[in-house]
Amino acid sequence: MPLQRCLMIAIALILATPFAPSRAADKATLLLNWYLYAEHAPFFLGKERGYFEHEGIELDIQEGRGSVPTVQAVAAGTATFGYADLASILKAADKGAPVVVVGVLLQKSPMAFISLAEKNIRSLQDLRGRSLALTPGDSLSQILPLVLGKVGMKESDMTIIAGDNRAKLNAVINGQADAMLGYSMDQNLRIAAATHKQVTVLPFADYGVNLASSSIVTAKDTTEKHANLVMRFMRAATRSVADAEQDPAAAVDAMLKVSPKAGLRDDLIEGLKLTVPLYHTDATKAEPPFRANRSDIKASIDLLAQSGTISHASAGRMDDFISFKFLPN
Repeated sequence: MPLQRCLMIAIALILATPFAPSRAADKATLLLNWYLYAEHAPFFLGKERGYFEHEGIELDIQEGRGSVPTVQAVAAGTATFGYADLASILKAADKGAPVVVVGVLLQKSPMAFISLAEKNIRSLQDLRGRSLALTPGDSLSQILPLVLGKVGMKESDMTIIAGDNRAKLNAVINGQADAMLGYSMDQNLRIAAATHKQVTVLPFADYGVNLASSSIVTAKDTTEKHANLVMRFMRAATRSVADAEQDPAAAVDAMLKVSPKAGLRDDLIEGLKLTVPLYHTDATKAEPPFRANRSDIKASIDLLAQSGTISHASAGRMDDFISFKFLPN
């Protein structure tokens, strides 16, 4: 066999050989934003395929109870990484939490008005005099005034029904609310599954309010003292999401192997298929996952400042709270 071909084969074998760290793997926790649902499946796919292990990381993926508690846990050092809503992260950072965003996965907003089709809510104006279920203080409710303002409406034009995520969902399912604020790849599927009825979704983005959403957050101390760990984690996470984009079913199956009660397989696959288009904007469609466009993120930050979620002073300090230097090229 010619020497050149032997060298090429040897190099290929080296590149294909799994990473074998010379020291014990770094233990890291990824705390999610909520109970398991379709959006979380890519991380389980990456863990199943050994991407985190390949990077010398022993990863523990944990369910969350909301973005705010997740960010608090990261700030306190009880979780290495968090998967949380960008608005919740920046709101905490605005108040002094020592956290930084190191990757933005959902670059298009999943925020939406969700209702049963039989309620005939086809536009925001159709919500006048109707009832809307929301969770006071969450990201959706804070952005709501901006969306309503686009069509000359205010919250007082509707009857507001307050409740947590489960209460909102049940209010629509049971007919106690005409619509709810939710996410276009999750609650709409849950309502359809529970009622066996058609569901209408009105995305915030259709009214010119597009807010980047789910992101990876870590403590500033971690980025300073363990920068290499952050880089390795984001490299594995990027591979995980890229694979899930190509094969949503495989990602869902990986999650169900770990947690069979996460949901119905077909519903989860449909949910992930609805999530994948949110990974990129027109500006990032040729980029790998998590690498958001600076102008897109600046627009999201400006929206948060307009809504009062963060201060205008913080809006001008984007680089203090967001860094993409840990992402793979």
